[in-house]
Amino acid sequence: MIDHVSIAVRDIAISGPFYDAALAPIGYRRLITYPDRVGFGKTYPEIWLNSRPGMAAVDRDTGAHVCLRARSSEAVDAFHKAALLQGGRDDGPPGPRKAAMVTYYGAFIRDPDGNRLEVMTVPAQ
Repeated sequence: MIDHVSIAVRDIAISGPFYDAALAPIGYRRLITYPDRVGFGKTYPEIWLNSRPGMAAVDRDTGAHVCLRARSSEAVDAFHKAALLQGGRDDGPPGPRKAAMVTYYGAFIRDPDGNRLEVMTVPAQ
């Protein structure tokens, strides 16, 4: 079981509001704010943003790839829309995808630093 994930970002003042908006549709909210890190979760911080001001922008196809589950395809759509409105870059629009063991509905976004964030749901079979 994974307890939490940390994502390096260059500017908490930019990335914090981005993640506030992008994670809200799947039930995550900001739980802890420190000057150099922010924790998001439902009841416990599961996603941490850690300030790395000297970090270079993440090159395409590198950086973190974090995938979170949503309860519905509507929540996946809302995540994608909110992230785009907050300055994220589309890296795969909402839609069905074939994985190794399941077909799922998901969307991909690049955050302001280029880290890849995916939200997915497995529709009822």
